Amino acid sequence: MTMSTGAAEREYILEIEGLKKSYGDMAVLDGINLGIESGEAVVAIGPSGCGKTTLLKCVNGLETHQEGTIKIDGREIGADGFDWRQARQKIGMVFQSYDLFPHMTVMGNILLGPMQVQKRKREEVTEQADALLDRVGLADRKNDFPRQLSGGQKQRIAIVRALCMNPDIMLFDEVTASLDPEMVREVLDVMLGLARQGMTMLIVTHEMEFAKAVADRVLFMDGGIIAEEGSAREFFEKPTTERAQRFLNTFYFE
Repeated sequence: MTMSTGAAEREYILEIEGLKKSYGDMAVLDGINLGIESGEAVVAIGPSGCGKTTLLKCVNGLETHQEGTIKIDGREIGADGFDWRQARQKIGMVFQSYDLFPHMTVMGNILLGPMQVQKRKREEVTEQADALLDRVGLADRKNDFPRQLSGGQKQRIAIVRALCMNPDIMLFDEVTASLDPEMVREVLDVMLGLARQGMTMLIVTHEMEFAKAVADRVLFMDGGIIAEEGSAREFFEKPTTERAQRFLNTFYFE
């Protein structure tokens, strides 16, 4: 999707315009406008209840929105026959919970989507899965069941499973929130690696040091709107809004 921004034009993989979501009289998202370019890592931060997770769920069709449009690679979801089934093949999502099938091995969990949904050949997907498992340091665990893995290992498997669908953009929703502190680093390292390799990502996190390290752009959300945005350096060194300053003052930065 090409969008004019002043004198320049920008290509967006994900474009959101005027997105609104309410539960009854409570507005959770109140007119979100956002464009994410190929290879860009965008991190959404803000206080609990500000709409971050709801934004991700709307992008992935897990929540319905009342107003606004969502476009993937220039195609509006719901228009011209482009439905959520098609859109989700372009969007990978990893949640706080791992959502691995307990009765299936690691490899079985990874192969399921590409083979059943995308109708790809087992040999092709297995080769890709082996390479990704090696990348995240779990090549020797492919025949294990989820109960045999630590929380950090399960989360890395969930990331591999999403990547094997060959998405255009990855969504991460507080993927370290349920992990013990010593397991957090192994998951964040994988995500940092993806960012350095050019994966397009929209990340919700409360890990501020991680946000500083991974983000090309930071969105500060408050009250259902994007209250401030800018580069990671600009935002963390000199936020422009008093609300963002108060939020950052609750964290310690070296």
